[in-house]
Amino acid sequence: MQNVLEQIDWERYELIPTIVQNQEDKQVLMLAYSSKQSLALSVQNKIAHYFSRSKQRIWQKGEQSGHIQHIKEILLDCDNDSLIFIVQQVGVACHTGEKSCFFKGIAFDENYIVENPAPQNPHLQGVYHILDELYHTIQSRRNENTQCSYSASLLAKGANGIGKKIIEEAGEFCFALKDKEEQAIIYECADLLYHTLVGLASVHISPELILQELQRRTGQSGIEEKASRPSS
Repeated sequence: MQNVLEQIDWERYELIPTIVQNQEDKQVLMLAYSSKQSLALSVQNKIAHYFSRSKQRIWQKGEQSGHIQHIKEILLDCDNDSLIFIVQQVGVACHTGEKSCFFKGIAFDENYIVENPAPQNPHLQGVYHILDELYHTIQSRRNENTQCSYSASLLAKGANGIGKKIIEEAGEFCFALKDKEEQAIIYECADLLYHTLVGLASVHISPELILQELQRRTGQSGIEEKASRPSS
């Protein structure tokens, strides 16, 4: 499998589309992207690693859920610019609890998406970081009917509409703090976080990048951190 790394023109292609296929029944489980470094880790450990475009980092499939992928075979296409991972999947591939990420069908004769019933194991939600889970849920609502989805209606309003709602929620949170009502503080803070995630989703910025920035600031005073920012 080491030859795979040498055949790809990494100067031309920084990321390679990677189709993931189940070894047992040949079902397509997901589509991800491989960088040179993530592919090297996959080849070395025979455990699937990918590069997240939203989080801007290498991640191991199942690093939080335990639903890892044991690589049995790697195939490179004739143009040397896409891959197939044949894997033995532990648990399920999709963060929703479905076996495959491809569980939505598009009807040929009508202009709408027909979805399968709810995920088979909705309790899986607790396994994932709730901010990341909620962010992806908001993203999935982007093209839904604005009359039926609050997230879709917010996203449709654009930066100005979302920004006004965040300011409103921040004000309500501040009033709850002033009144020192514990339950109200919790409710309003949750509302503020949700609307902030909508704002991030509107510009496709993963909360993982925010957490990385907070991690970067660890051990640095706020005064020093602000002074280190480039002037706008």
